[in-house]
Amino acid sequence: MSDHHNETPENCTHDCSTCGENCEHAAESLQQALRPGARVDKVIAVVSGKGGVGKSLVTSLLACEMQRRGHQAAVLDADITGPSIPQAFGVHGSAMGGEDFLYPNRTRTGIEIMSINLLLPNETDPVVWRGPVIAGAVTQFWTDVQWENVNYMFVDMPPGTGDVPLTVFQSLPIDGVIIVTSPQELVSMIVGKAVRMANMMQVPVLGLVENYSYFRCPDCGTKHAIFGESHLAETAHEYHLPVLAQLPIDPNVAKACDAGEAECLHCEELEPAIAAVMQAK
Repeated sequence: MSDHHNETPENCTHDCSTCGENCEHAAESLQQALRPGARVDKVIAVVSGKGGVGKSLVTSLLACEMQRRGHQAAVLDADITGPSIPQAFGVHGSAMGGEDFLYPNRTRTGIEIMSINLLLPNETDPVVWRGPVIAGAVTQFWTDVQWENVNYMFVDMPPGTGDVPLTVFQSLPIDGVIIVTSPQELVSMIVGKAVRMANMMQVPVLGLVENYSYFRCPDCGTKHAIFGESHLAETAHEYHLPVLAQLPIDPNVAKACDAGEAECLHCEELEPAIAAVMQAK
């Protein structure tokens, strides 16, 4: 967690639900506890300023790489209205549990996952809920799920800076944030919003991952910038953040995720991102 400490305002009423101040007292008081017996060592939020940049793919690959290294990984799918984590891992059974708790489902290699799709009668049923209800469901994925000896949990966040990201930053003990982007002119503004939100919540940003960065020709090996030249280096410099990875466009990756075989993928480009996660305080 961040080492920043803000003094409690003089007029503090100690009722954080009605307060707009961003103080350490508020951050601590809003954090939710796990169930008795549950354990999660480190929590990493994977965020994006906009949709369609492959954030869920990056989340899945990070969990797979951690599990492959012998660490118990988990994915909390906080993208309630657009859940894609179960599909990527080929997990379709309903989550089981007791009267007031749920067990996470497990993938083929043992990654623990929880997603709204594991609770719906039909996977294609839409979740037509207002923001506070969605945010409450995400909190319950943390408090009411019996997470078992998790070393690294990756939270697949919905895009943007709305109710759910705010709830996650306030309710979960986030150890770091990875921001996923794509090559385009607007990347600086979009990344800036995510960085500023993380700073407001006193959560450290571990770095940037650019998806769809280039396409490598299978015949000659030449890299082609399909979505235009990357501006990631300039953006990283502007916000004093490291570039953790630039991932290529690979049709085989999309095919594997559509088939529920994300765990068959190995992404060497994510090595620096894995190192950053392991070093997060």
